Amino acid sequence: METSRADGKTVSQGLGKAALFAMATASGIAVANIYYNQPMLGIIENEFRHQPVTGYIPTATQLGYALGLFFLLPLGDILHRRKLIIGQFIILAGALAVAAIAPTAWSLVAASLIVGASATVAQQIVPFAASLAVPEKRGSTIGTVMAGVLSGILFSRTLSGFVGAHAGWREMFWIGVPLALAGAVLMALTLPDHRPASRMHYRTALRSLAHLWRRERALRTAALMQAALFGSFTAFWTILALQLQTPQFNLGPDIAGLFGIVGAVGVFAAPLAGKIADRRGPHFVVWLGSVLTIVAWLVFGAWPSLTALVIGVIVLDFGIQSALVSNQHIVYALDQEARSRLNTIFMTAMFLGGAAGAALATTVWSSTGWLGVSVLGGFLAVVALIVRLLDRRATQPMATADH
Repeated sequence: METSRADGKTVSQGLGKAALFAMATASGIAVANIYYNQPMLGIIENEFRHQPVTGYIPTATQLGYALGLFFLLPLGDILHRRKLIIGQFIILAGALAVAAIAPTAWSLVAASLIVGASATVAQQIVPFAASLAVPEKRGSTIGTVMAGVLSGILFSRTLSGFVGAHAGWREMFWIGVPLALAGAVLMALTLPDHRPASRMHYRTALRSLAHLWRRERALRTAALMQAALFGSFTAFWTILALQLQTPQFNLGPDIAGLFGIVGAVGVFAAPLAGKIADRRGPHFVVWLGSVLTIVAWLVFGAWPSLTALVIGVIVLDFGIQSALVSNQHIVYALDQEARSRLNTIFMTAMFLGGAAGAALATTVWSSTGWLGVSVLGGFLAVVALIVRLLDRRATQPMATADH
């Protein structure tokens, strides 16, 4: 794992396979909670008599996740991560219970905000794994944990789609309660004790976020790119269940959930992208992931069929996850004593982008349908490429001057 030095800093000794698998599993359990509502959105709307506010339940969850990332993630640098992670899982279980008994659409939106915030425990685990990994295997370690995150994202839709169709959406949230508690137990049994990386106060840690943002150009580029890409990703998954309910397909939430299994092919992208990033550098993989995202939306828009949805979701998930792992590889290498705060900035930007993508997709869907959503998703991926291109042009003169 890691050993402590006299100065309070840590020296990485690697991460065992059992602990790595446990961290990947717990991350998947945690992040799954912010996607349960997407395949069930149609039946939730039916119960609340198609109140317009129900369409913003995914947005509230994503926004809650972004707020949790900003206000909770810096705690990973200044508190004992093991205790913090276990505590967040327990809070998550309570938030899910509140969602399960929500009597109105507005109360479910509020509960979704809390679920999203507490589910950020997944992003406490990822930088913890990066800190425990030896440098030459950091990319593959991040990739393995992110494979767990992606599995949680995708299979959560399959599970919730099936449970929602055959039992009800409230039952799905009740199922989430023991799963969250199981995550707490798993982390209590497997996580090593970890001395905080910094002794700064919480307010100081929050203030330092602005300094890190100004100081690290690579962080800004990675964060803005992933925000645009994740907005593209959530645009698809927010609208998929609604698209499948149209007369063209006439399919229910259980089928929408099955797309999680189809997209699970992208799980293999995370560890593969990590290994390629370790060998060739992460920037190549970031470019590739962005291009694949554009290709996926071209397939969605130009070929409106069930086959296109299947092919496109595989390409989309592969592209998004490849870019995500590689951008995290870049960010975590910037400052080992500020990994949780770096992850705060990166993931907050990413999920703000996701919340914006969900909200924009909901608005576009109501006015222009699936074609408009396809244009939106492709546009956001192009924005990500533009951000990367502008950063490359800005850094090239600096590199030439150094020579």
